Amino acid sequence: MALFEQFNLGNGFRRYFSIHPAVGDDLKNEVYGIRHEVYCEELGFEPVRPDRRETDEYDTHSLHCLMKTSGENTRLVGCNRIVLARPGDPHYPLPFERTCEATLDRSIIDPAKLPRDSIAEVSRLAVRAAFRRRAGDSKTAVSINREDFGTKDQPRFPYIPVGLYLGAVHMAERSGIETMFVLTEPRLAAHFGKLGVKIRQIGGPVEHRGLRIPSMLDVKSIIKGLRWLVRPIWNTVVEDMEAGYQQPRANADRDL
Repeated sequence: MALFEQFNLGNGFRRYFSIHPAVGDDLKNEVYGIRHEVYCEELGFEPVRPDRRETDEYDTHSLHCLMKTSGENTRLVGCNRIVLARPGDPHYPLPFERTCEATLDRSIIDPAKLPRDSIAEVSRLAVRAAFRRRAGDSKTAVSINREDFGTKDQPRFPYIPVGLYLGAVHMAERSGIETMFVLTEPRLAAHFGKLGVKIRQIGGPVEHRGLRIPSMLDVKSIIKGLRWLVRPIWNTVVEDMEAGYQQPRANADRDL
């Protein structure tokens, strides 16, 4: 693409993709289907399920995000979720609190001491194989690399992972979440730093479907710190997500 879509990544994103909150059963089932295809059938991280839906105990208190291609003949691209505190039992651990119990540096931050309604975890990021470009991506559910930004003469942009992360940030902001946690590949923080997104490591590495490090993101700081080049894609993601939240309401009104 020429000069990052003439400096408007929002237009570039909308040309290829759309992103939606998975707020109804049909959309959630599409999310669970993507997760099953990627996590169970392709990567073998989870056992294959008879109904071809990958779900777990956290889905009932999570917010889900779904990405599709744009245009008439849409295709499912990828998904993610943010796991919120469990209603009625807010101190029930988030997934990373269990996985990283022995490696968290609680002198940096202790999730157990934060208001539980102000934290969430980004997890279950999954991109279908057809949209994971590089051969090395065949063993990971989603990634971002230096090559995704192209070269000076032929720049490009990693719309899919960035769009999914920004969708998660929007869901968090909309829900009053202040701090998000994520298990990331060690190289992710450096690549997202190019976009103005600060990811802070909060503990030592842990083996979890590959080497991962626990990290934190401040929601308000992410939104405020987005670089001018990325701001249009953030605006487009917000527009798409908000339209998705309004759609079920419009359908309900028609049923009255």
